[in-house]
Amino acid sequence: MLSRIAKIPLEIPTGVDVTVNGSHVKVKGALGQLEYTFNDTVVIAKDGSTLVLNTINDTKFAKALSGTVHALLKNMVIGVTKGFEKKLTILGVGYRAAVQGNNLNLSLGFSHPVVVTAPEGIKIETPTQTEILIKGIDKQVVGQCAANIRSHRPVEPYKGKGVRYADEVVVLKETKKK
Repeated sequence: MLSRIAKIPLEIPTGVDVTVNGSHVKVKGALGQLEYTFNDTVVIAKDGSTLVLNTINDTKFAKALSGTVHALLKNMVIGVTKGFEKKLTILGVGYRAAVQGNNLNLSLGFSHPVVVTAPEGIKIETPTQTEILIKGIDKQVVGQCAANIRSHRPVEPYKGKGVRYADEVVVLKETKKK
């Protein structure tokens, strides 16, 4: 028995090479290579141009893990073909960002500049001084890098100043009245 999402075979597009060695999966594509070792309760089998998942037993843990493995494999295939991207925007007077080599320099109203070093496999761009683009092939690393940058100055609820995701909706609070 599998989760509903894990019952669907995962299609492998042309130009993507998937190697399955027990629970270790290596995905190679145009943008790079990703590899991951999954739990042994989910059996991954390559059947032509599809990946098929099965569980060893019918425990609740195995069923839940089968859906997680399917989602991770799908993200690995998408990552090596298209890649992932997160966009951050900066709002505030004097708040700006600039890229110098592998470092992102942020001016966020502190008495010192904040320097963030991009992790391995991540490319950071600043199209304007108030926009940050984070690109990479590993979805988890891209999201974690964006969260780390945002954590230096999260959006405050009264004026909306700070670093936010481009699609984030911030509900502003009303100030205290006399």
